[in-house]
Amino acid sequence: MTERYYTTSTAFLEALAEAGVTHIYANLGSDHPGLIEALAQARADARGDGGREPPMPGARESELPRVIVCPHEIVALCAAHAHALVTRRPTAVIVHVDAGTQNMGGAISNAMRGRVPVLVFAGTAPYTLRNELPGSRNEFIHWIQDVHDQRGIMRGYVKYDNEIRTGRNVKQLVHRALQIAQSEPAGPVYLTGPREVMEEPLTAQPTDPAHYRPVDPAALTEDVTAEIATALATARNPLIITGHLGRDPEAVDVLVELADLLAIPVIESAAFRMNFPADHPMHLGWQFTTVEQNPTLAAADVVLVLDSDVPYIESNNKPSDDATIYVIDNDPIKAGMSLWHVPARRSAAANSKVAVAQLAAYARDHLDLDHELIEARRAEVTAAHDAKQAAWEAQEHPENGQITPAYLTACVRELLADEDALILTEAVTNYQTVAEHLHVNKPGSYLGSGGGSLGWHGGGLLGAKIACPERTVVALAGDGCYLFSVPSVVHWMARRYQLPTLTVIYDNRGWRAPKQSTLGVHPAGAAFAADDFGVSFEPEADLPGIAAAAGGAFAATVSDPADLPAVLKEALAAVHAGRSAVVAAHLPPAQTPKIN
Repeated sequence: MTERYYTTSTAFLEALAEAGVTHIYANLGSDHPGLIEALAQARADARGDGGREPPMPGARESELPRVIVCPHEIVALCAAHAHALVTRRPTAVIVHVDAGTQNMGGAISNAMRGRVPVLVFAGTAPYTLRNELPGSRNEFIHWIQDVHDQRGIMRGYVKYDNEIRTGRNVKQLVHRALQIAQSEPAGPVYLTGPREVMEEPLTAQPTDPAHYRPVDPAALTEDVTAEIATALATARNPLIITGHLGRDPEAVDVLVELADLLAIPVIESAAFRMNFPADHPMHLGWQFTTVEQNPTLAAADVVLVLDSDVPYIESNNKPSDDATIYVIDNDPIKAGMSLWHVPARRSAAANSKVAVAQLAAYARDHLDLDHELIEARRAEVTAAHDAKQAAWEAQEHPENGQITPAYLTACVRELLADEDALILTEAVTNYQTVAEHLHVNKPGSYLGSGGGSLGWHGGGLLGAKIACPERTVVALAGDGCYLFSVPSVVHWMARRYQLPTLTVIYDNRGWRAPKQSTLGVHPAGAAFAADDFGVSFEPEADLPGIAAAAGGAFAATVSDPADLPAVLKEALAAVHAGRSAVVAAHLPPAQTPKIN
């Protein structure tokens, strides 16, 4: 009987499974023979034709993570990113040496800013020349891909990086990396391993993953709880601002309890989660790059900032100088941001769900609440909420015979009214419009990358659909973001893995964001006078046609507002029938076409 096949690669894959990783999004290369062989051997053992001893528990293919083949690295990491957001469990990505690492591009920045627990593994060039060890250099590319500091490519974007130097402690490294990735504030981690190490024969390595649990959630101290709860309860115009609290869907109900108890209005700022129900009377809207002063923020005498990277933009929109500000966040000082400051009286490192529950309990059980003040404020905030809703509803119509972003979003909202939908947002210059007109009320039903690199929604659709195959998964994206997403790869994968989703493109045939940025600095300059911003995508590309060619998707472009509801309905029917759909809705153009 032959010796059982078991190498560093086998142990690496087992460790991922032990840590709860169910899927690996992989772009394989010449550095991965050990992993490829370990997976093939696990399949052979599962079939019973491996010719070796039965594998130890955890080594069968059914017990290892499933490998999803991703023909582009940015799609792989975006898919893993969304998968982790939906499941709140870690995911893994495998890429090829330095080239594959770099080809993930801005997706790793998104994973960092989005606080996503994902482990990225890349091989490195072999370190032997003459077959001294299995995996020694035998292809010309091994010299070209030998760089001085491959881990340095990622060091500014990950919580932890390390090299696997021997298989004898590979499980320790994987479990430690994932413990760090999942501990708040969560984030990506990076491991590398040369071919020779990944081919190293081992004996089976049992490990207890319970010894590597992520750090438990932190709570507020008693004195901070008392101070913040008292300040909120006694304020005339308290305000809560949040951006990421909803990454834990259970935290939403806790925030609703506090807002109801004290009649505190809530604003979502730079929000890439559903943090507070849109229809709740204490919800007073969203702000992204807001160019005018928010009156609620200006009037607030006590402001609680909960899990928000950008609670407001001081050059345009800020609290009163007399306001008392408190910050509660897993990372309240944003050490990873070079320039960040909120003039808070107290900043507390705590889990928002735990902290908000503490505040509500203290206010309810220990304070003599002024119910007359609270009820007067409740009536005032409810009236403001209703007025905002009415104003937004009045915008939901075409203008000058053209589809507007508000009308398009309202049509999508009506389309999904009876669906269990998960919506990914990457509409960028229409982030505000999408938030205002979707009316999202279900925790965990609205996701953005949390970062600043574009194209996330494409891979995100795939990872989200894998994570929740029973839900209708929809992306709302600008045409620029759609092109950044590598749609040919996204829709090939959708067909291969039977992952039907709906993409709605806010298609203004250009990059509106650089135009807005230029006008923000030069509102009456030469670019404005000539409408010369260099952002036009004319002549127009057939964006849905890419999805049709690569993945057989339903594809349609709509210009007439009257046709939009019916086309969206047909697209959704295609998704329910098992076929992805992409609809591009023509909006007013970003710039008058100028083709040089």
